[in-house]
Amino acid sequence: MMGDPAGVPTETATPTVPRVLTGSFAEGPSYVTWRSRGTTDWLVVHTTGGRGRFGAVDGRSLVVGRGDLVLLRPGVRHDYGTAAGADGWELQWAHVHPRPDWAPLLDWPEALPGVRHLHLAGEVHARVRESFARATALGQGGLAQAELFALNALETALLWAATQVPGTSTLDPRLISVLEDVGARLAEPLTVAGLARRAGLSPSRLTHLFSEQLGVPPMRFVERQRMQAARQLLELTSRPVAEVARAVGYDDPLYFSTRFRRHTGCSPTAHRARSTGALPSS
Repeated sequence: MMGDPAGVPTETATPTVPRVLTGSFAEGPSYVTWRSRGTTDWLVVHTTGGRGRFGAVDGRSLVVGRGDLVLLRPGVRHDYGTAAGADGWELQWAHVHPRPDWAPLLDWPEALPGVRHLHLAGEVHARVRESFARATALGQGGLAQAELFALNALETALLWAATQVPGTSTLDPRLISVLEDVGARLAEPLTVAGLARRAGLSPSRLTHLFSEQLGVPPMRFVERQRMQAARQLLELTSRPVAEVARAVGYDDPLYFSTRFRRHTGCSPTAHRARSTGALPSS
């Protein structure tokens, strides 16, 4: 974008965005975008490499690097490009008309007037990058309802990003893989040592993080998730109690029933009867 002799920047074309449009760029040092009136959609930009720059109407700038996520709301001037002195800028982007229920996902801190910003690291950065790439692949893949697939993938990226919004219950990125591991392996033997290895932490450090951020130590959290899964199986299936116990990691159905009663105040059989409106057999 060279601009005219008077120094007025040349307007960058504004894309047509029915609901969502995503993509990725790997740009050199001269890359610049200027839209004096912004766009009617929200623009999300995720930096995956190099450095970029966002300018604001008050003359200040925000320099971004790997893991930075920037959000420009509708009507905010688009003044961004490769940062001065950088060899290039690699970015994933999305123009989107969000659904109304996305409002909490877009409530990020404002770094500059009209420019919202989050920094992502570790597992969260990887998940956002993966979800952006999936949104682009689905949106360009020619599937029926491709736009809805892309919109859902972008929502996943924003959900991951929302775990890092300051002032909310920000989750340590090292816990994310552990929580997923627990959810996927409830039927298997789980130990603090094994979960700690998954997170790359010592057992004592993992226990501290669980207690600090989730309010319970690791194995109490595991049991809580197992009991939640057991309640669902009892309510939604007719599996015998012993089979439900095995499905959530208990080989001994009597011990499972004891733990279930401690968590819920009733036996597995009574819980099933209550959920179906039936009387438990005597």
